[in-house]
Amino acid sequence: METRLTKHSHSISGNEYVPDRPAFDGFRLPPSRADLEMLLKLKRELWRRRCRESLLAWATEERAAYGEVPARVHRLILSKLDQVVRREIDRLMIIAPPRHGKSVYTSRVFPAYWLVHNPRGAIIAASHTYSLAEDFGRSVRNMVAEHRDTLGYTLRADSTAAGRWHTDRGGQYISAGVGMALSGRPADLFIIDDPVPDREAAESLTQRDKTWNWYRGDVYQRLQPHAAIIVVMTRWHEDDLGGRLLRAQQEGGDRWEVLHLPAIADTDDDPLLRLPGEALWPEWVSLEELERKRAVIGERDFAALFQGRPRPAEGALFKVGMIGKIQLHEVPRKAEVVRGWDLAATEQKPGQKSGGPAWTCGVKLMRAPTEAGTDSYLVLDVVRFRGGPEEVAETILRTAKDDGQQVKISLPQDPGQSGKVQAFWMTQLLSGYNVVTSPESGSKVERANPVAAQANVGNLKMVEAPWNAAFIDELAAFPSSLFKDQVDALSRAFAEVLPDEMATWLKLAKLAAPRR
Repeated sequence: METRLTKHSHSISGNEYVPDRPAFDGFRLPPSRADLEMLLKLKRELWRRRCRESLLAWATEERAAYGEVPARVHRLILSKLDQVVRREIDRLMIIAPPRHGKSVYTSRVFPAYWLVHNPRGAIIAASHTYSLAEDFGRSVRNMVAEHRDTLGYTLRADSTAAGRWHTDRGGQYISAGVGMALSGRPADLFIIDDPVPDREAAESLTQRDKTWNWYRGDVYQRLQPHAAIIVVMTRWHEDDLGGRLLRAQQEGGDRWEVLHLPAIADTDDDPLLRLPGEALWPEWVSLEELERKRAVIGERDFAALFQGRPRPAEGALFKVGMIGKIQLHEVPRKAEVVRGWDLAATEQKPGQKSGGPAWTCGVKLMRAPTEAGTDSYLVLDVVRFRGGPEEVAETILRTAKDDGQQVKISLPQDPGQSGKVQAFWMTQLLSGYNVVTSPESGSKVERANPVAAQANVGNLKMVEAPWNAAFIDELAAFPSSLFKDQVDALSRAFAEVLPDEMATWLKLAKLAAPRR
């Protein structure tokens, strides 16, 4: 049924505006100023509605003021963020290089749009420092105030703080620094943007543990039912927050949707369908500029920061990059296994920092024959703790029971009569197990050289497990590492698991070596 419009009314078909004005001899008069103003008003309203329905449209609108248009990589990021809004993804990890727009679209553009679809929702947005998180909060707050007609909501009258504000529809936004207490602050959306500030923090196991404990103890406890978490980061270390979350996933933890965006495509299944060697955002950072950065910062940092594939640092003795990982189910069923121990009977005092007493450590090592007829070596487990003599004895006995009687136990014997007494007592304690004791000979470096030689040709691997990071860190820093217990225990296990003829050869070589 056709509707007859009156004078000065208007009909719209799609994006076409047709003024209903008198026609003469088949010709219509040009639209009036009022017609054009009405057309512009209607187009603006249609675009505002589009911005509330489409994250890409909203991002295009918001970035237009800066003369920017979302590039292909940004449109892919936005598509994943849109799935979070539609509740198709509740755990999203975006791994991308620095200065490629990941924070602009995730931490600045996205929260304002999310609040359109979750008007009473609560956002907590964290970064490695509170000041950076507050900057994000200020940007989103100002965006909401400026685009209130487009978004359909605005700030509550009393919301002036950059790091904590509310909307007039009941939504709220809170900024936080990584490690900051969050008690009493619920979250329907938790954004963690770049939790690692620099290389120093990335290399610190203490700092990595602190971030991990904050995530498990504070972040996760703040989540409302059906809440979403977005982690957007540049990778720094294989054991950083992203690395631990992915490892926890393998162990039955949260399932993450991972958008991995290397600066230079390096696989055949690139998420942007790039060919290997193509840049991620060539309009902004060319391939030539990326290669220049690689030459300046070095392969290790480029692999982590720009490619999202962190690798261990090469040590003075151990080339830890050659130490591969295997899964537990890949371990051979029948092979010789030794648990080598390095003992420290000094108990850690309350409140003492990581530079305190040494650790007691037991490394479980397997010598497994290969198809080529040679031997490979697998680190199956590392037990490491601080405690007094009683706890040391109890832990060694408990570990022996867990390992089983088929695993040989190698214990160090301290010099002097007291060392002999301790060795005898420990052997009695472990009655029924295959126990050997022997004094240490030579320096720590000399004892580590044989196993380092195997590691450096790719002949040493380890079972993927939570202890991997601390183990690799110590090997990489050895012999300058603060603690050397894991290397000592590994060296002892390796010396015990060696074939008899190789062990004899090493002893002869050591005797023949010139003394310094």
